[in-house]
Amino acid sequence: MNLESFDPDRVEAVLLKNGAHAVTLSDAGDDPVLEPAPGATPLWSDTKVTALFDADADFARLKSDLMQTFELKELPDNHVEILVDRAWEREWLKDFGPMRFGKRLWIVPGNEHNPPDDAIVVRLDPGLAFGTGTHPTTALCLEWLDGIDVTGKTVLDFGCGSGILGVAACKLGAARVQGIDIDLQAVTASRQNAERNHVGDCFRASTTMSSATNSFDIVIANILASTLIEHVSFIVNAVRPGGRLALSGVLYEQVAQVQDNYQEWFDFNAPVIKDNWACLTGTKR
Repeated sequence: MNLESFDPDRVEAVLLKNGAHAVTLSDAGDDPVLEPAPGATPLWSDTKVTALFDADADFARLKSDLMQTFELKELPDNHVEILVDRAWEREWLKDFGPMRFGKRLWIVPGNEHNPPDDAIVVRLDPGLAFGTGTHPTTALCLEWLDGIDVTGKTVLDFGCGSGILGVAACKLGAARVQGIDIDLQAVTASRQNAERNHVGDCFRASTTMSSATNSFDIVIANILASTLIEHVSFIVNAVRPGGRLALSGVLYEQVAQVQDNYQEWFDFNAPVIKDNWACLTGTKR
């Protein structure tokens, strides 16, 4: 159903009251929202709401409740679709095969695939957190990690998501990796993926870190340009002198703005671009 001008919270409340197991808002047109403000829930100008119900749900009662709540004579465009019962939490695996990044590093879903014997393998289940390696920003960071010497280094993964970058760093030989994310689900997913890859002793994740001054040989921040700028002081101070930094989640047109906020402390390499996304890497003076 398209939301039109309805309050999404009220729509969701009616759907949940009538037995919805999940409610999703999505773009019904072509109006991407790339950088919402922290804590904001942006909506598109043409928003579609999708809800998942049991097969025996009373849709006549649901429609009547929506019409009464919003004082409508008829509902906006809507339809009911019967879905074949599946293990939906595993459906993403169908389109997610093993992927190689750089020369050695492979990201592999589940346990179904076997990369070459000499591969460094991260087996991944992102759960509800961002990060599978399919997004250009994650791919750029993985390729960068594979191309540098991580052995024995300390690493900060700022905005760790599924933990994919931190786990990869451990598998590549890092001595200690700290992940930070404001989302508790991301922290949980990171810890689970670390245990799954037998690097739980190397990789730790949390929602906060009180101090990181000159603590890390390598800092990776794959988030958004606005967040990179907002937290510039913390990120800069986390890198030891001579340490290395990778900033991603940056659109090509945002490169100069982000780099300007960091170049006082870092000597940057030429940005690497993939599908209009950039990764900025440099060394702290």
